[in-house]
Amino acid sequence: MTPDYSLELLQKLMSQIITVATPLLLTAMFVGLIVSLLQAVTSIQEQTLSFVPKALAVVGLLFLILPWLLRSIMDFTVGIFERIPQMVR
Repeated sequence: MTPDYSLELLQKLMSQIITVATPLLLTAMFVGLIVSLLQAVTSIQEQTLSFVPKALAVVGLLFLILPWLLRSIMDFTVGIFERIPQMVR
């Protein structure tokens, strides 16, 4: 395995991680922002009020995008396994 090939593999890995994590993180951030605004407006400072909606939104989104998520991860893994003979050379 050449350094160029390992660098390319790491770049693709980081790209895959960002692609998979971005929808979940953006959902948590958006819901957290909305809940924080509501808490600031109503002066309710309950900790569970900020956690539960974020958790429910992320779990709901996870159920919606789970087929795409699994397909994306499986395609990446199959691509890595198919490149193993090239890595040995």
